[in-house]
Amino acid sequence: MQTYQSILVEDKEGIIHVTINRPKALNALNKSVFDDLENLMNELDPTKVKGIIITGAGERAFVAGADISEFDSLGDNGAKQMSQRGHDIFFMIERFAKPVIAAVNGFALGGGCELAMACHMRIAGANAKFGQPEVNLGIVPGYGGSQRLIQLIGKGKAMELLLTGNMIGAEEAHRLGLANVVVEAGAEVDTAVEYIQRIGKKAPLAIGETIRLVNAYFDMQKEGFSEEVNTFGTLSNTADFKEGAAAFLEKRKADFKGA
Repeated sequence: MQTYQSILVEDKEGIIHVTINRPKALNALNKSVFDDLENLMNELDPTKVKGIIITGAGERAFVAGADISEFDSLGDNGAKQMSQRGHDIFFMIERFAKPVIAAVNGFALGGGCELAMACHMRIAGANAKFGQPEVNLGIVPGYGGSQRLIQLIGKGKAMELLLTGNMIGAEEAHRLGLANVVVEAGAEVDTAVEYIQRIGKKAPLAIGETIRLVNAYFDMQKEGFSEEVNTFGTLSNTADFKEGAAAFLEKRKADFKGA
């Protein structure tokens, strides 16, 4: 695995641990971080890993936002290019065929909240804080926040948080559906590992297709129900399905091969 400038990457028994490593800047997203994330996602083969865990260095922040210092003199086209690149990379995360879990320690604001929402699940430490404060800077979310927040918590509450720029704590995020679970601060990564290990015992093809189908619900270019029908038919002809059905009938643990 290659060397990265602004993230730390470690493969622990097939689980890829990714740490945004800019603690002095509260792990703010800059060009270097995006370069690293893009290279990592291009490098990883979902058939060879169990999943990805993304967290932030230190105890204060998951990612406290985008690096505002890079916004100077962007201009219209430059800002659009920056936003589009963030969208493209976050779609790579969202569409990865194995679980990607955000282990949210501390602040997840602006681009940090958007990164967490691009992941398939969010494990929030008790000290986590979520928010989209872009209106305080005279701008809107640039990396999918205005869309994914609605998907996760609904239009009314999303509108409130986007317009006020207010932060919410871990318990409120869990109540709204932004966080999947709240754990003791410091236990986020271990909990994410438990989830990936549990998911890793399931049929790999079915996991990848389930991720794709859930994403299809929000893709205006696709009809999610038809996608589900076609995928159900395709998977019914796989060795994994035959093994899963046989194991169920024989009351034993399935031995999935990803085929």
